[in-house]
Amino acid sequence: MQNNIPDRYRKPILILGCGNILFGDDGFGPQVVEYLEENYSIPENVEVINAGCSVRNILFDIVLYKKKPQKIIIIDALDVGKIPGEVFEIELEDIPENKIDDFSMHQLPTSNLLKELKDQCKVYIKIFSCQVESIPKSVSIGISNKLLDSIPEVCELIINEIKRD
Repeated sequence: MQNNIPDRYRKPILILGCGNILFGDDGFGPQVVEYLEENYSIPENVEVINAGCSVRNILFDIVLYKKKPQKIIIIDALDVGKIPGEVFEIELEDIPENKIDDFSMHQLPTSNLLKELKDQCKVYIKIFSCQVESIPKSVSIGISNKLLDSIPEVCELIINEIKRD
């Protein structure tokens, strides 16, 4: 099994942009990843992944692999009652139970996988989020302007976190 590990999971720092680009502001994580890749020089020890709706699969693979990253940075949009577009850090334990959609990072087993990586595997987990303006009930591509305006701020937080030891 160890020979099948994708090289991208072998790097010490993983950045995972989570969310469904087909449902408005839920596509925030993938938008941040795109902006980061286009506007920043990513160090060799960092892998940036548009996890989209596949974050569960990625985390499950990482849990199974012997060699784990030292740090995983998650980017996802949440609805926690803040001002739309407000950027914030959230602790894993504070992720709300409400579900944005069926592919959400905050659903089980995804949150359990993150807890296992943090508690049992000693992987440092950092979550950067942005308050959604709205999540449509049907397909609607593109995030709101308030979230678009927040992307550079989140990218700066990510870059600072990468540099932090």
